[in-house]
Amino acid sequence: MPKKQKFPHLVGSKWTAKQKTWGWRHFQVVNRKNQGDMVFAEMVASCDPNVRFWLNAKALKETSMWQPGWKSLQEQQSDEKNIFLEEGDAAQILP
Repeated sequence: MPKKQKFPHLVGSKWTAKQKTWGWRHFQVVNRKNQGDMVFAEMVASCDPNVRFWLNAKALKETSMWQPGWKSLQEQQSDEKNIFLEEGDAAQILP
């Protein structure tokens, strides 16, 4: 039985950095590279194709650094506010 591929839908996926990365927030994966047990993604800024870099694909799972899809600053702030409110509600309910 063939080994299951890690990150099968990586190429073509779109990501939003929580903080500016090389001056940009929105990126797309244009290439992947398997090296041993690790998978790397080549990221390209959506507004500047000259801005490109390789990133360990596991880093994209870090929700404190990356969000899937392209999100506006407003959407990012709204998402963070909702998470904060959910955590605050839980703290109020629990003794």
